Amino acid sequence: MRIVGGKFRGRNIVTPSGKTTRPTSDQARESIFNILKHAEWSPPMDGAVVIDIFAGSGALGLEAMSRGAEFCLFVETEPKARAAIRENTLNMGLGGSTRLHRRDATKLRIEPNNLRGPFTHIFVDPPYNKSLARPVLRKLGEQGLIADGAVIIYEVAKDEEPNLRGYTVHDTRIWGAAKVVFMGLAQ
Repeated sequence: MRIVGGKFRGRNIVTPSGKTTRPTSDQARESIFNILKHAEWSPPMDGAVVIDIFAGSGALGLEAMSRGAEFCLFVETEPKARAAIRENTLNMGLGGSTRLHRRDATKLRIEPNNLRGPFTHIFVDPPYNKSLARPVLRKLGEQGLIADGAVIIYEVAKDEEPNLRGYTVHDTRIWGAAKVVFMGLAQ
């Protein structure tokens, strides 16, 4: 895997060994970020404050940082994945503009002084068919961590029909086994 755009374009991304993570393909990441760049409903990536939940290797957050995001919080519990994220942020010199939380994303609690929020871009890529996104997004909302006009990029299995009540769906795309829903809070 590699960064597909921005200042780190072409740099390799370390991925955790084993089958506990499911990295978003280079092609899907490039398409996701092209959509975000050109969509009228997406805040600009330049200066964005990003959270990558169920981060795995951190590829989505790293791609956002490469394309001009100011800050990224990675949320991941799996030890090999956290090690990969640490190595990736170190290799790209992103230590001062990223943080890594070892927390269950469904019980996420972020102290106000421990991040640069609220988040403008929220990447949620949970294990498929587990209905984990709603409790995560509820926690972010309760803590006031979803910026006005934020975009949520939610990856599910292509045959999964998640409960999106309370959200405005801007776009939905399918790449391989994944369906990516671009959405925001309902107005």
